[in-house]
Amino acid sequence: MKAADDELSRVFHALADPTRRAILSRLHAGPATVGALAEPFAMSRPAISQHLNVLERAGLIERTATAQWRTCSLRTEPLDDASAWVERHRGEWNERFDLLDEQLRRMKGDHHDRTSG
Repeated sequence: MKAADDELSRVFHALADPTRRAILSRLHAGPATVGALAEPFAMSRPAISQHLNVLERAGLIERTATAQWRTCSLRTEPLDDASAWVERHRGEWNERFDLLDEQLRRMKGDHHDRTSG
């Protein structure tokens, strides 16, 4: 179970950065070279490489080398796992928010009764 938690942590860490999310969005259209992925960003190649390393460690991309070209491809399995984790917990979160809303309504009602009486 610990290994799965670590994998999930790596996926959420990778998704926390807007540059990495933009790279994944680009790869949704299909494989791309590192140069093509780096093009829209005003950052150095080493910085892009670091982002790609984070995505690769999280299992979100796969890198292949053909001659001098390095190509990246999207891997969706870790995203599926993260989505499944969120869905498993969504019901509990919604229930807690409903309870909080109910408590806040009661508190507002109590406050209204004290100030109008």
